[in-house]
Amino acid sequence: MDNLIPADFVHKKSGVHFRIYADNSKVWLSFERPNDAEVRGKRELLYYIGSGRRGRSYLFAVDGFLFESPVNWYADRQVWDMAPAYGNAGEIPMNLPAFTSCLHCHFSGMRPPVQGTENRYPIPPFSHSGVTCERCHGPGAAHTKGGGIVNPVKLDATRRDAVCMQCHLEGKAAIERPGRHIYDFQPGQQLSDYIRYFVFADQQDPGLGAVSQFEALAQSVCKKKSGDAMSCTSCHDPHSEPSAGERISYYRQKCLACHGAKFGTAHHADQPDCTPCHMPSSLSADVAHTEVTDHRILRQPTSSPRLQDGNTQPALPRLVRFPDAQKTDEDARDLALAWESLVYSGMTAAAPEAERLLRTAIEKSPNDPALLSALAYSAQKKGDIERARELYVKALAVDPTLIDAATNLGAIEANSGHSRNALRLWQDAFQRAPGQSRIGMNIARLFCDAGQPSRARDSVLRVLEFNPDLPEAKDLLQRLNSNPPKCKD
Repeated sequence: MDNLIPADFVHKKSGVHFRIYADNSKVWLSFERPNDAEVRGKRELLYYIGSGRRGRSYLFAVDGFLFESPVNWYADRQVWDMAPAYGNAGEIPMNLPAFTSCLHCHFSGMRPPVQGTENRYPIPPFSHSGVTCERCHGPGAAHTKGGGIVNPVKLDATRRDAVCMQCHLEGKAAIERPGRHIYDFQPGQQLSDYIRYFVFADQQDPGLGAVSQFEALAQSVCKKKSGDAMSCTSCHDPHSEPSAGERISYYRQKCLACHGAKFGTAHHADQPDCTPCHMPSSLSADVAHTEVTDHRILRQPTSSPRLQDGNTQPALPRLVRFPDAQKTDEDARDLALAWESLVYSGMTAAAPEAERLLRTAIEKSPNDPALLSALAYSAQKKGDIERARELYVKALAVDPTLIDAATNLGAIEANSGHSRNALRLWQDAFQRAPGQSRIGMNIARLFCDAGQPSRARDSVLRVLEFNPDLPEAKDLLQRLNSNPPKCKD
């Protein structure tokens, strides 16, 4: 209920009317498409994430599974609009899972999801409301009894910078280490023991990302010349923020602390605000309605290469670990999975490089389930079904919780006429990830083919419980509700 900003707008592309409102001491999201009675409902919003400076997102639960609201508040433009990447969606994305990779930055004391699930958390999913001292200083139980606590200033540069990097670095790919998760990281530890980030080197980018501050700073001449002496806290006080009236003088003094008062007197003395020229704001390249401050600290606004985006480049770029570019080749596993993640996100030109690295990595880590599953998917796409089946089976033997591996192996089994095996794999996966509509629709089609329309209907209804605007599910339900039930037109 805190600082609720009501919403009432129609998303033109999907034609859906959204409302966020308070009623009877609860906050609700309602949605409806006029003249479409099937698309109508509401969800109780349980939590919001975000300070409100850039925006705010809400979370709701369906049957214990946590999802992000399809609409966000964008503070820069003072507007409600669709969640990032869904501005042109023709249907309502009601099944956006609240992943740990997003949640861990927005509050301290994150509680891991139930084993084998993507987004089923204990309620509440956090120990603290918002970001607390422990995000930067580590667990405080001993400190409250007079013991010590982590002071980032006293850490070596790598561990000091990791405190900020854990939330202000996204990169082009982020790969968790085997058996580790980003939310397990504690200040004072090596972040690279938990997750490794990769960026493109020597490429041009059309814009800055919303969470690109750390890699942008690394490109600045200030950072390159200052080395480890410069960090985020050289300019930012993590415990306070200057008021609007103090902002210009505050940050000018941060610049002059290095460049000297004499330089400030001679360099545009009539313009005390350094940021419009050297750290201008621009629209984020990946989050609508959001501005990003350019942390490359350019001498002139157009004098430096942009951050990298290999999706727009004709030649395959070079992917390197960040910030340890010289260590890129030390861990074949992470580099291979980084390339594979880029292929999965649409960078199809990288598929040969991803497969080459996956084959190299599997020789060093033959029982790594992530590598096995990635290689299986590559083989499946190329039509090498028996090889794909072998790799999926091996991956699931090591880690039976792999949802994508089970789903894809189920498809192989179904296409091979092994319906019982496919149904077993899909039902287990769908139980742990009911927001993945494709799994539920696969189950429904199996039941249809088996002449069991009632069970097919149950599966479709489960899909629509989480994804009420899925056209293929609505169409199939309409046919199954006819007399007699039909699975096909």
